[in-house]
Order: sequence, then C-alpha cells, then structure tokens
Amino acid sequence: MKHFPLHAFFPALILAVLSGCSSTAGPADLVKFSPTVELRELWNVSVGSARNYVFQPVVVDENVYAAGAGGNVVCIEKGRKKWSVDTKTRLSAGVGSDGELVVVVSDRGVVIALDAKTGSERWRMNIGAEVLAPPAVGGGVVVLRASDHRLFGLETTNGQQRWLHQRNMPPLALRSHSGALIADDQVVLVGFPGGKLAAVSLENGGNLWELSVSRPRGANELERVSDVAGVPVLARSEVCAVTYQGRAACFDLSNGNTLWTRDFSSYAGMDRDSRFAVIVDERDSVQGLDVYSGITAWRQDSMTRRRLTRPRIIGDYVVVGDGDGYVHALNREDGSFVARNRADRSTILAEPQPLGNGFVVQSVGGDVVAYELR
Repeated sequence: MKHFPLHAFFPALILAVLSGCSSTAGPADLVKFSPTVELRELWNVSVGSARNYVFQPVVVDENVYAAGAGGNVVCIEKGRKKWSVDTKTRLSAGVGSDGELVVVVSDRGVVIALDAKTGSERWRMNIGAEVLAPPAVGGGVVVLRASDHRLFGLETTNGQQRWLHQRNMPPLALRSHSGALIADDQVVLVGFPGGKLAAVSLENGGNLWELSVSRPRGANELERVSDVAGVPVLARSEVCAVTYQGRAACFDLSNGNTLWTRDFSSYAGMDRDSRFAVIVDERDSVQGLDVYSGITAWRQDSMTRRRLTRPRIIGDYVVVGDGDGYVHALNREDGSFVARNRADRSTILAEPQPLGNGFVVQSVGGDVVAYELR
C-alpha cells in the first residue's frame, strides 16, 4: 500500500499540503487571561528525546511508564524513577502497559516486553513491520498497529503471534501514531483510513463489525483522504470518532445506529464524558459539543496554528498541549482559559494522560511532566 509520504511528526505540514494551503502564518500569540485554577507542576523526569517519533506515556495504578527514542524505558512512581532500563536499541513506539507488562517497539519492528514491576526483559519478537503507535495490552494480548494499518495480536506470555488482521486500504493514507483501544478484554476498537471504525475480536483478530464515520469524497485522492483521527472514544454503550476531511460521529453499540454526525476535520482526535464531546479541528479550534446531539456548546478559537494535541477531559477541565511546549487548561463548561503552564520548550505531540487529580504530558525533548489541577 502506498502511504502519503509525510511523517506524523509534522501534522501542521501535512494539513497544509492536503489543503493546498500556502500560508506561512505562525502560531497565534498566547492569549492573556487571569488564571482561575492552579496548574501546579508535581514533578519532571527526563526519558530522552522522541526524535522523529511520538512517544506516549501510559498511567497504570498511579505508575507512569514512558520511553524515549534512544531506547530508555522508565517507571515513575510519585516523581521518582522506580526503575530505568536501556533496551540497547532505537525505539519508534511506546508505551503500552496493563500493569503486568510494559511494551515498546524498536525502529526495526522488534517488540520488547518488560516486567512492569521490575523492568526486567520478558521477551522480544520481530514482527517485521514499522510501528509508530503505542501498543495496547489487555486480555492476554499485545495489540500492535503497524504503519501500513495491519493489526498484530501477540501473546503476552511469550510474544508469539496469535493473529494478524489486515484489510484493503485507500491509495493514500496519513502516517499515524494513533493506536487501538482494547475494551472489556474482548474487543479491539480501531479507526482506519477511509473513515472506517471497526471492532476486531481480541481472541482471534476476526472482524466483528464496521461503521462508517465518514465517506471519502473529492475530485482526487488527496481530497479523498478521510482517516479516523486518534483512538475511538468509548463511553457506556456508545462509541465516538472523528476523521480528517470528514465527520465526527457517535454510535449506539447495542444496535449500530448513528446517534449524531457533524461535518468535521481533525488530525488530533477527540475525547468525551457524560456531557461533552470535545474535538480539536484542523485549524486548532477546540470545540465542545453536546454529547447527545452533537450541537456545538462552545468554541475556543484563540489557539490557531499552535499544533494542538488530542484534547483530554480531566474532571471539570479540558487539557491540550501545543507545539511550543505549553499545556492549556480550559473550562469544560464554556471553553474559557483557566490555566496555562510550559512543560518544555520543545513540542508536545503526545496527548495528556489522566493522573490522579491532574495529568501527565511528554514532550518531544523527552521531559515527562506531571501536573495537578486545583
């Protein structure tokens, strides 16, 4: 399959090329406001640069697992390194964990599984595929999404391949660092190019069902690129997703019916809770939609071209990172700014991860920073 030849490390450039935009305008200036919430840094631990990749920390039982491209993998407990391991290889993807295993992938397609408690190596397995997305671990299976959109299911015990899921793809697709979501240790939810949202059996990799978030449209292949952005979002018996150059949609999993759809274009993805679905669109506008109807409840347009991450709802707030290393906290009810802090002077591409009463982010420069919102 031929992929669109641009790396996910340059999302703003990808958007400019796909839209035919020739603008050289820089990111919007930071908006001045009076903070109403304290965004307090709890700790900062360096794991090494991500280089041209996106490394996503993962939180399990208050332990933070993180990795850098140089091969370092760490477990951070309350701001201190519980263990640190040099895998002696360059990495391209991580981290996935279920609290028992910690899994990363080398730039040569070697999957490396470490013991989550000690960091000791359990096994290595070469799957012969490039992996840019963090692995998903659950139900006795490590699920890996290759850059050609094949899904590999490996046994957690020894790394042996249990199944392989592959499908026909459109001629062009964005290189993506979005992984898969394991639900109830039974189903793998994943978004594919062409606007498809699919459920795959965790047991055998078989296709369970497929829904269309959007349908490709346009006069040429570039205009028809309509990839699902980010991981699908699951809540109760509903699943939601958003695509680039397409739509946002929520579906009822009990019968597959569409609850609502909205025309949308996003490269970052979305999050939702019981009241709002929050999406960062291709222009870095953050929008809060009513989760039952899809109607826009609020919009924050003051961060255009700041290269925002996928938004995450953390309690009463919406949190995003940006291309200048800032983290922004918005009021979940109206989208107004409530707090801001700078995690690093390098870009934040990895999405914020909930941690206690706050969250943790990882910069391209390799700083893993935990914050508390209060």
